[in-house]
Amino acid sequence: MVMALKKKPVTGMKDILPREMEIRDYLIGLIKETYKSYGFLSVETPCVEHIENLCSRQGGDNEKLIFKIMKRGEKLKIEEAKEENDLADSGLRYDLTVPLARYYSSHSNELPSPFKALQIGNVWRADRPQRGRFRQFTQCDIDILGEGSNLAEIELILATTAVLGKIHFEHFTVCINDRNILKAMAAYSGFKEEDYDEVFIILDKMDKIGKEGVASELKALGYEEACVEKYLTLFEETPSDVSGIRYLKEKLGDQLKDETADGMEQIISSVEAAKECEFSIRFDPTMVRGQSYYTGTIFEIRMDDFGGSVAGGGRYDKMIGKFTGQDTPACGFSIGFERIVMLLLEQGYQIPGTRQKKAYLLEKKLPAEALLKVFEKAKKDRDQGSQVLIVQMKKNKKFQKEQLAEEGYTEMIDCYADSADRL
Repeated sequence: MVMALKKKPVTGMKDILPREMEIRDYLIGLIKETYKSYGFLSVETPCVEHIENLCSRQGGDNEKLIFKIMKRGEKLKIEEAKEENDLADSGLRYDLTVPLARYYSSHSNELPSPFKALQIGNVWRADRPQRGRFRQFTQCDIDILGEGSNLAEIELILATTAVLGKIHFEHFTVCINDRNILKAMAAYSGFKEEDYDEVFIILDKMDKIGKEGVASELKALGYEEACVEKYLTLFEETPSDVSGIRYLKEKLGDQLKDETADGMEQIISSVEAAKECEFSIRFDPTMVRGQSYYTGTIFEIRMDDFGGSVAGGGRYDKMIGKFTGQDTPACGFSIGFERIVMLLLEQGYQIPGTRQKKAYLLEKKLPAEALLKVFEKAKKDRDQGSQVLIVQMKKNKKFQKEQLAEEGYTEMIDCYADSADRL
């Protein structure tokens, strides 16, 4: 019995129809053009990465979602395998940051310093599919490697918000924090350093479960009530603007270095002064971001229309050193490409400056001489910048033209044998 082939894509993957593909192509072009105007250079890395690199305890929960690739041929010895990684030597990348760190560590002598990288490509995570989230999706990253000053954060935020401004997104907010502020607040409240990761994972749920939920989960794990209350009260007392940073600088004392607080204030004031479109930027002391490779500043862009984050990133100064043995300053920002495409489709987004679309509908058995005249006319139209479609005329011509109109064709010409001379 022949097994029937499956028409639907694998769970978490999707087929992309022409309307969406048109927006995706336009958006990628706009992103590249904007980022290149800020001096970023395009790079590309393989979609398959060494399993050791992917499982280096830098990707947080993403490392639990890796699509692993089994060893091949004689290398695959199932009977000798003691754990899962004995069967795999590589995997599909779950983001573009780890591959970029490997890329830079291998090619740094051939690259400018600092290096401003632009990378667009597919990544894979064995995640639970939901609205705006798939198991295969496109990421658009910009990273600045070798720049230790706040200039990196400022340029990354300005470039990324410039892209959103060009596609006319409004009502979005850049939220910014620093891992060192998170650690200082935890230390001030009495948490031990070895407990920080666990505490931060629960704190990251603040927007979902609220202060009471965070307090309940922390106490359930055995943390002292006084410690938990002091910690959460600190968040309540901290304003979500520059004054909040100044408040923590004074409140936390030696727990928080002046350079961290001053740097955060400089980033916010510089972005406010130099931004190319209208948006808000605010200090969010509850923001954590999941990847454990972040070492300093972290940021997200949240959009009211989406109800969540559409971009995120931060500083990861220790990752490249795991490849080279020498730490290199690094900071990056990633746009949630799939979520932005979804929002544009839901809004009925029209690509600006789209060239005219023109269709020639051919009568069946159109004589060769008349057909050549259609091709000549179509060539002239294309030379003048139009997009031209030549198709056979269907019996239900009215419905055919309605479909073409939905696809954006504004001029449709019926081509009959006796009308060819009038083309």
